[in-house]
Amino acid sequence: MGRRVFITVAEVSGDQHAAELIRKLRALDPQIMIDAIGGPRMKAAGANILHESVGAAAMGWRGALRTIEVLRLLRRTRRRYADPNQRPDLHICIDSSGMNLPFARVAKSMGVPVLYYIAPQLWASREGRMRKLRKYVDRVACILPFEEKYFREHGVDATFVGHPLFDQLPQDRGRAPGPHFGTKNVPPVVGIIPGSRKREVIDNFPHLLEVADRIQQEFPGARFLIPTTEGAHPIVDEMLARRDSRQFEHTIDAFDGMMPRCDLCLCKSGTSTLRVAAYGVPMIVVYRVNKLLWHALVRWLLKTRKIALVNILADNTDLVPEFIPWYGSNEPVIQCALDLLRHPEKLEAQRQKLRQFVQTLDRPGASMNAARLAMKMIDDEHTRRPTFDAKLRPGLSEA
Repeated sequence: MGRRVFITVAEVSGDQHAAELIRKLRALDPQIMIDAIGGPRMKAAGANILHESVGAAAMGWRGALRTIEVLRLLRRTRRRYADPNQRPDLHICIDSSGMNLPFARVAKSMGVPVLYYIAPQLWASREGRMRKLRKYVDRVACILPFEEKYFREHGVDATFVGHPLFDQLPQDRGRAPGPHFGTKNVPPVVGIIPGSRKREVIDNFPHLLEVADRIQQEFPGARFLIPTTEGAHPIVDEMLARRDSRQFEHTIDAFDGMMPRCDLCLCKSGTSTLRVAAYGVPMIVVYRVNKLLWHALVRWLLKTRKIALVNILADNTDLVPEFIPWYGSNEPVIQCALDLLRHPEKLEAQRQKLRQFVQTLDRPGASMNAARLAMKMIDDEHTRRPTFDAKLRPGLSEA
């Protein structure tokens, strides 16, 4: 019987990383069967998508309606795993612990081994979920260098495989041909990354537009490039339609084409900060948060001194300015952006630091490393499967 895996994904970034993993799994075994709860990129890579979760996840796997949907999918998955003709050799969770840990629990209860790829960032918050990770997950494939030690110290079998971002980025990530801002009266080109989820865009983009307006007042002719995702694009489109947007360019999945043209980027906190850093583009990192929610809950959950991923990976230093939480006046972000643009030498200094920083992480191969780890777990499962099936059948027949 051939190899079979089941993959669960909840978000746009997870869909992209899963697609890369699927391509590597199929390269190692062209006959492998891959079922999934995921998105369009995974389908294009060869997965059989049983439920489209990525578009719906634009509003997050939160709230009563989403909980009902997840419970329904969990029941379907349990029934699927009880069928010997559909039961996979391995369940792979990718990112999003809020959705994936319940699926890991179901898989574990049905005797299916679990690999967690792109581990939840429990080192930053919600460390209470570590107990569930230990209980329901057999192996963790870490994408950040310090995570292997962290998870192992908490009793989790973890392996650092590298960051999948560097499997997806082009090798040549040089700056677009000049002339550049700071010479010959060339106006600046500013990137705006408002987020991939609808809620993030709704919360952050209006304030980023105010920052952009002030930049344009001081630097007439400034242009703004906004790479969007399929879920976020309609929100950006609607907000730009309400204003004079001649200086704004927004396109779906245009990150790799836009970023080399940017002199500065206003970036929503998340993995996108690492992607901006990979191009050596100076940035300001923001994340709009409700003030009451921050002080009542969020600040107590966070365990790191810095929140921007690039600053965390740079040993919690101020590699880039971060405004997290970002609530109240937009003026501090505006003044930071204007200060950088008034002093191009500050932009160049940050650009050089980012290039040095990225050299320590730029190691393609994460997706293949994770795929090889998955294959080993599958082969180990095939070795023990006859014993497990013999134990499982009586229970199934009694049910």
